[in-house]
Amino acid sequence: MPETARGAEADAGPGPTPASELTPPTPEPRTDQPRTSRRRTMLLAAGALVAVAAVGAGVLTARGTGSDGKATAAADGLPHTAVEVATSGCGSGWTHPQAGHQVFELHNTSSTAAEVYLTDAKTGAVYGEVEGLAPGTVRPLGVTLGNGSYAFKCLPDDADAVTGPTVRISGSKVKSGPAAMPITQQELIPPTLSYQKWIQARTVELAQKTDELRAAVDRGDLAAARKAWLPAHLVYERMGAAYGTFGDSDGAINGTTAGLSGGVHDAGFTGFHRVEYGLWHGESASGLRGPADQLAKDVRALESSWPAQRMDPADTGLRAHEILENTVQFELTGRTDYGSGTNLATARANLDGTRVLLGYLGPLLKTRDTGFAELGDWMDRAQHTLDGLDHSGKWTPLSQLSRPQREKVDADLGGLVERLADVAALTDVRRTA
Repeated sequence: MPETARGAEADAGPGPTPASELTPPTPEPRTDQPRTSRRRTMLLAAGALVAVAAVGAGVLTARGTGSDGKATAAADGLPHTAVEVATSGCGSGWTHPQAGHQVFELHNTSSTAAEVYLTDAKTGAVYGEVEGLAPGTVRPLGVTLGNGSYAFKCLPDDADAVTGPTVRISGSKVKSGPAAMPITQQELIPPTLSYQKWIQARTVELAQKTDELRAAVDRGDLAAARKAWLPAHLVYERMGAAYGTFGDSDGAINGTTAGLSGGVHDAGFTGFHRVEYGLWHGESASGLRGPADQLAKDVRALESSWPAQRMDPADTGLRAHEILENTVQFELTGRTDYGSGTNLATARANLDGTRVLLGYLGPLLKTRDTGFAELGDWMDRAQHTLDGLDHSGKWTPLSQLSRPQREKVDADLGGLVERLADVAALTDVRRTA
């Protein structure tokens, strides 16, 4: 089964490489693992939870708490406080609270891995988080604290949560960093179900558009087939958050040549990109009838099977980030171009799909992300940039972008991807007990 752009970690060649000398930033390849299985360190910054580098196994040196329990300075110039994580207790060691930007060194003294949250003691809002803290290891959590009541919450694997003592800070002029209320899986179910219904309508539209493509190939009108290919493909590309639920259908419908020994001539190369390659590389109508018929059959199979599928609510917010993450990684590098030169049209469709999903998640995000309006500005900026490269349905190929145009596309899409990482973090389902 060929890999698709979604989740493909191998090189997606041999699609053409854009002529531009600029290379857009490449994000971490997506995997389809549930987000809750990933080890991460999180903190709240710029209005949302974002990922920071985690320190590996082993105890940090030249940092920690002095013998009197007070925080000590480290090479970074910040106060560092050692905090114990254990099944019998949580948060011990934080005996001299202070305001400002600081680092807590979380030391797991238990025999099991644990998640650790720094919370608002009154509301439960999370200021920072470390997941997958292994036994005997230390990892840092950096936060900015002002006046308020705080408590560490430790959630050991296979054990009940333990909330540590409440620590109060007062008399400070420092403003605390942002905090966000955890989202539960139950809260994510309604928007996920609504999105599933939206996808169902798109599968119907996809089948209709694909049938038009097949009909053009069947009657030997390859000019009409080339005209029908892009509208059909863009319908599929707008369905971005559902790829993980499509299963094998995704590879059949939108697979690339990644992992196929025969490349574009491999029998396992099917779907939109197989038809694209033939349409833009002089293949005859008779040679394309088989691939076009198979594509239409695979699309109809997806349409029939979708009502029985169930998306995982816990992955919904993560998908909102991954759609455009993959756009930067695959579309803006030309790795999925098999001749049509329509990567920017695909990027625009991916942007549409992201906007739809954010619309369903909006009620949850607006109360948790102080920068949610700014996210909308980033979306509009990216849309305006891409629309400027659409000339009455004829999209500028990547290879024909000027240097300033390429820099603008890369900057706007790359910045938006970074901002969408906050959405993935905020909608990550967290244990509360």
